[in-house]
Amino acid sequence: MSIPATIGRVAFPRLRPPPPLCEEGATTIFQAIVLGIVQGLTEFAPVSSSGHLILVPWLFHWPILHNPELNKTFDVALHMGTFIGAVVYFWRDILRYLQAWIRSIRRRAVGTTDERLAWLIILGTIPGALTGALAEEVIEKHLGQPWLIATMLAVFGIVLFAVDRRVRATRTMDHLRFPDAAVIGVAQAVALQPGVSRSGVTITAARALGLTREAAARFSFLLSIPIVGGAGLFKGFKLLTGSEHIPAGFGAQFAWGAAASAVSGFLVIWGLLSYLRRRDFAPFVVYRLAAAALVFAIIVAGVRPATV
Repeated sequence: MSIPATIGRVAFPRLRPPPPLCEEGATTIFQAIVLGIVQGLTEFAPVSSSGHLILVPWLFHWPILHNPELNKTFDVALHMGTFIGAVVYFWRDILRYLQAWIRSIRRRAVGTTDERLAWLIILGTIPGALTGALAEEVIEKHLGQPWLIATMLAVFGIVLFAVDRRVRATRTMDHLRFPDAAVIGVAQAVALQPGVSRSGVTITAARALGLTREAAARFSFLLSIPIVGGAGLFKGFKLLTGSEHIPAGFGAQFAWGAAASAVSGFLVIWGLLSYLRRRDFAPFVVYRLAAAALVFAIIVAGVRPATV
């Protein structure tokens, strides 16, 4: 309470305004959990996790979006959460392909389907990893604007719908070859633009190559494991060397966010693979178009700015 203001002989205390809710510890943990769930739901569904991690704080005016130090490290924590969720779900596949890859190296030959798929996952990871390393600063500073994210949500949603409806797919993962993995890997690099969706564009590319919906999604999810895990290790190295660090007092928020991301990511993989055995991507396309329309409506109405 500050020095009273006096009107006549009556003193009216000037009350300091309460701190914004977003600065309270409990609310920050709530925000972390919400963003963790958002990350887990959207990393594997074809709707763009990176876009949603920008749009949700932008929409509710949460301060994390304007704290570059916190935003970068927290984003890594959320992605590591979905990485853990994917590893838990696919641990048998990971072990099988890892063993096949080691066998292939020892024999200096690719002799089985598992050995070929192991190398295809590595090949498909390379374009995205190189692009992310070389264009990290450009992506962080220039490509995360809400109007651009909304545009990418709409454009690549329409592309997914067109490809999914026009292609008669009969191929499974066992039919994939090295040129196929190269095409899908280049598509994954395009997804570094928020709003495109890594899973969405890789599934679109796989569908265009003739894979069934379930096979396209499964290969896309497996392809996410090395690139998300590799990015996490790279950022973790920066934390260990001191070039980046977790802001003081945010340990609990990071833990809750990562846990929420891991659980929701696992559930989405399980649910989506089951769903795609019988149905198509139309609901996700509708969602992308509706989300894009909402963002543009908010911008045009002047509720929130077009940039961050």
